[in-house]
Order: sequence, then C-alpha cells, then structure tokens
Amino acid sequence: MNIWEADKLLIFIAFVIPGFISIKTYELLFPGAQQESSKQLVDAVTYSSLNYALLVWPMMAVESSDWKNLHPNFYAVFYMFVLFAVPVGLGLGWAMLRTSSWFQNVATHPTQKPWDYVFSQRKPYWVKVVLKDGTKLGGKYAANSFASSTPANEQIFLEESWIINDKGGFDRPKNQTAGIVVISSEIAYLELIELQFPEGKLDERKETTDGGVST
Repeated sequence: MNIWEADKLLIFIAFVIPGFISIKTYELLFPGAQQESSKQLVDAVTYSSLNYALLVWPMMAVESSDWKNLHPNFYAVFYMFVLFAVPVGLGLGWAMLRTSSWFQNVATHPTQKPWDYVFSQRKPYWVKVVLKDGTKLGGKYAANSFASSTPANEQIFLEESWIINDKGGFDRPKNQTAGIVVISSEIAYLELIELQFPEGKLDERKETTDGGVST
C-alpha cells in the first residue's frame, strides 16, 4: 500500500466512520426504510463534520500539546473517544431532541408508524384483535410478547390466547396454547386495554375488563 492509499484510508476513517456510527445509533432507536450505505455517504460525512465541530477545541488542545509523545496511550484513547464514543452520543442526542415535546412543535415525531410508537413503549395490554372477516381474537401482551417494527411488516405475538365472550370481554385463557401470532394482512383493527397488576407483577391480574378477565 503506497502513501496515497494510506491517506485515502485515513480520510475514510476520519470523515465517514463516525457519521455512520451516529446514523446506525439513531436507526437502532428509530428504524426506517433500509437504504444502501452508498446513499448514506453524504449524511455520514455531515455527521462526521458535526462531530469534529463539537470537538474542535479539545482536539486543538491535544494537538498543540505533547501528548502524542509523552502519553501515547492517552492520545490513542482520546481519538478512540472522538471516533467512536462521541458519534454514539451524537446519535442518542439527536434522538432525544427529536422526541422532545418542544421540538415536535416544529417537526414531526421520528417514529413513522403508530404501531411502532405504541409497542416500542413495552407496556402490557389486553389486546382485542378484530380480523377483516369479523373474527375476534384476544390475548395478553406482556413481558414475553413481541411486536414487529419498521421496516418489517406488522405482526404481533400475544403470549396468552384468550376466549372472547359474547359481550366482547375476555372470558378465560385457552387451554394448552403457547400464545398466538397475528399478521397485519388479516387485521382490521386492534383494541388495547390497560393491563394492571399489584406491585408490578406481570403474572397477577388486578382488575377486570368488561365481560370479565378473571384470575
């Protein structure tokens, strides 16, 4: 590898890698439509530049000192912090800013779908599923349940499958079932009912819904 190739590698590391780290950190919190890495190059360079803009004074102080010769280990740790730790913080900070109430007065919420917004909170619910053919399914969404997120199609796994009675309430759990998976192509709508337990225990029911959720 000649010196020019080495320079290109250093430029790539310096102005692309930190930006990609920030982008991927943000996407972990708010998944969106998948894009090819090549299409994110401009965004990556922008995030990297912002990263250095925030750290320009500490970097100037380090470079003007003799840290590189006197404390090479601390010098290496500092630039590891610059290249990896700060970009993660930048992504987290942008996510916190996007979800703040005052920022949403001028911009939309970063979560693209109500499905993602509701189930990302990981709150327990009684879930009533009405299918397109009118069939009603019921179940408990709690600690061992799961809901898909963008960009995957909407699917939900309810850890308990319940029988819906004639009044539309939850009668009793079905015997010998390990839960139920429902896919979005069959769903007309979902109804979510608060699930409350004494002392926060997910295996004890505190209240009943209309039609009776019994203990």
